[in-house]
Amino acid sequence: MVYNQAVAALRALYDSRIDTPAVLDRDVYFANATRFLAAHPGLRAEALAVLPSLPNVPRFHDLMPQQAEISANDGRDWRMFILKAYGVAVPEHLGRCPTLAGLLDEAPEVVSCVFSFLAPGKHIPRHRGPFRGILRFHLMLSMPVDDAGRPACELNIDGEPFLLKEGDCLLWDDTYPHEVWNRSERIRIALLLDVWRKNMPADVELLSRTLYGLAKTVIGIKGVSYSG
Repeated sequence: MVYNQAVAALRALYDSRIDTPAVLDRDVYFANATRFLAAHPGLRAEALAVLPSLPNVPRFHDLMPQQAEISANDGRDWRMFILKAYGVAVPEHLGRCPTLAGLLDEAPEVVSCVFSFLAPGKHIPRHRGPFRGILRFHLMLSMPVDDAGRPACELNIDGEPFLLKEGDCLLWDDTYPHEVWNRSERIRIALLLDVWRKNMPADVELLSRTLYGLAKTVIGIKGVSYSG
């Protein structure tokens, strides 16, 4: 209850100061996206290498119990192999993914990085992210297809459906309402990056850096279950 109220207040503050659309131009807001796109084959191989240990990779609600309503809603897994969380690196995971580690070294604006594994039939209900100081970058690494060869997973952002093929990417603001379905019998794998938002008003930039610093400190002190 308190968490939801705090998130709503924070979101309202950001909404009053930032007016950008749900989907953004990656060339303007995340120029390093081209590096990740070009490295797609290597990134895909590194994500697929995690699959044998997937049962040991935490589900989203294992990491954030407050998100159980969207992660534990249907008994189907949404697992997160974390390589970086709010600036805190996971060296043992980065060591298994040298291509991704090298890209992150060259992209300091990426504050968090995960491989996202969405189980067959998984539905992530409509929800909104809490923090508009970052943007979400999706790079599709392994996308199941339907009988007609079309992507079998849908990402719906603010009422608009996106069917990303393998190698497709999208830069978007996850504080807009969004929902995900995996309408297949295979795992969908995506690289998710949280990218620091450029060109914020000075007061919002200061607030964002304060919140980011607090999150980084908490993660550094408490740690997170990074099994995998």
